[in-house]
Amino acid sequence: MTMGPDNNSEECAPAYPRAQWRLIISGYADGMTNMAIDEAIMRSVTEEKSPPTLRFYAWSPPCVSVGYSQSLAAEIDLARCRQDGVDWVRRPTGGRAILHTDELTYSIVLPQDDPRAFGGVVESYRHLSRGLVSGLTQLQLDVVQANYQDDKPRPSSAVCFDIPSHYEVTVNGRKLVGSAQTRRRGVVLQHGTLPLYGDITRLIDYIQLPSDVERDAMRTKLIARAITLQEALDRRVELDEAIRAMQAGFAEALNLDLLSGELTPEETCWAEELRQERYCQTEWNEAR
Repeated sequence: MTMGPDNNSEECAPAYPRAQWRLIISGYADGMTNMAIDEAIMRSVTEEKSPPTLRFYAWSPPCVSVGYSQSLAAEIDLARCRQDGVDWVRRPTGGRAILHTDELTYSIVLPQDDPRAFGGVVESYRHLSRGLVSGLTQLQLDVVQANYQDDKPRPSSAVCFDIPSHYEVTVNGRKLVGSAQTRRRGVVLQHGTLPLYGDITRLIDYIQLPSDVERDAMRTKLIARAITLQEALDRRVELDEAIRAMQAGFAEALNLDLLSGELTPEETCWAEELRQERYCQTEWNEAR
């Protein structure tokens, strides 16, 4: 595919200083474990026990995640999730609902004073999303960052992939990568999802809606506004190929040496505690 012009071509990407980050490729885990691991890494980076970390992972079984401020009980059909064997979990980050299946998820944890996290949330999205754009370019895909020049709020929706936000990655105006972020004690956690293949509208089956008419309307709208990597490339990309491309893209765009690593024993212990005491708890997941 011929590459088109960069929509940010009028800006010069900053020359970040060379840095070494830890790279963790976790494989598949349930949603509660994945969120607990991301938070455990954030704690470790906050306490300066671990370096900035880029992690790639996937989800099994499928899981609906909701943003920190979203009402899971009001917006998600938990009975349908139980019926279909779909987990649910509240993320520590913001954003809207996502059905995690047939996808690659990335997470980045780094100090807020790192130049790659410069500025506020929107500005840091712009910096970090360059790694996503570069990774997708490795797959010969023409992508851009959605760039809203005004400060008007984007339309509200229960569904993450319904509305592109500032600097999220799009293909021909359709959202390809959805990301969310939180900041605590001087450390940034950003994670996001790249749907590889399958029906992008499957999440609609698990959203609370008043009628089938509205469900069909939302499904039609989502098809027009979101896209999978398979549809964008007209070929199926498996998880390992996507990881290799995104790893190379982040290294190139953010000027990184990515050193393969794993969770420390302390991070593993924290993740187990967080999974049991927070992410598996009804009080955390449903109390909004």
